[in-house]
Amino acid sequence: MPKVSIMPILGALCFFQITFAAEAPLAVTEVQYRTVAGQQLFDALIEPVKQSVVASQVNSRIREITVDVDDRVSRDQVLVRLLDTELQARLEHGQAGMSEAHARHKEAQQDFERIKSIYEKRLIAKVEMDRATAMLNSAQARLEAARARVTEEHELVGYTVIKAPYAGVIVQRHAEAGEMVRPGQPLLTLQALDRLRVLIDVPQTFIRTVRTQGRAHILIPGQGRSVEVTPLTIFPHADTLTHTVKVRADLPVGHAGIYSGMLVKAAFSQDKAQRMQVPHSTVVHRSEMTGVYVVGKDGRVSLRQIRIGQIYDDGMVEILAGLDVGERVALDPVRATASLKQQRMNQ
Repeated sequence: MPKVSIMPILGALCFFQITFAAEAPLAVTEVQYRTVAGQQLFDALIEPVKQSVVASQVNSRIREITVDVDDRVSRDQVLVRLLDTELQARLEHGQAGMSEAHARHKEAQQDFERIKSIYEKRLIAKVEMDRATAMLNSAQARLEAARARVTEEHELVGYTVIKAPYAGVIVQRHAEAGEMVRPGQPLLTLQALDRLRVLIDVPQTFIRTVRTQGRAHILIPGQGRSVEVTPLTIFPHADTLTHTVKVRADLPVGHAGIYSGMLVKAAFSQDKAQRMQVPHSTVVHRSEMTGVYVVGKDGRVSLRQIRIGQIYDDGMVEILAGLDVGERVALDPVRATASLKQQRMNQ
């Protein structure tokens, strides 16, 4: 059996250890208290400025629904078509009645003109003139009534084609094709996504501060950013059960990642306070755990679970639990992960 030299292998191992030992130490930052403007957080809900329930205005049967949930629609786009057979028949009947009334009116007008010319020659009594005037007025009234009926029937036929009142997205569907519907019955729910607002429940004890500030910062979960909203609309009454006052504000247009129905936090400024903070870039998420890589005085790395609070605009995040002041946190989580794996391999 040939002999195998182990010297190249030992040399490679020694080179690996020397290379590893020569690596620069992890860059760290110390956990510290920082003076920041205190903030009071309240739950808030994102809702659309415009939301409409599209409903039927006539008794009919649904012939076709052209859209579904999550479909984006434009202004005046056809959403629902209803059967219009009966309404069309009523419209044609009304148009025929108007034609008859128009003929009767024309005949009464001619009789009136003829009798008027005779009356002006003093050849007939005034009672004949009065009778002709009454017949003309009656024919005129019947013609106007017929026109009103045709206008009404024409409008009812128009109600069988239901269009979008504005551009938006369909968020709910309440009916299906073939169903009988009645006036006021909901068919679809439409929301306009271009304009959103936030609705905040503020405790009555804090409402004076809110009124004085006139602005708030909306914190978007999972995005590490905030959106300033102003002015604030404060409702003039408090809820009798929760003793909170509703505060509403429009969100600026053009903020991606904010949707109707989202639960967010509304932050109002308070006096300055001390908050334990680390850079938000040091925080990692492993499955359902939020943590940071802590580097001990001996250089050993460990993954520590933490609980974070508010994320600030300068890139810092508040630490609520899991760290103590003076502990060192790795600034580069990627390098810290590699160091921790190598550390476990060497054990």
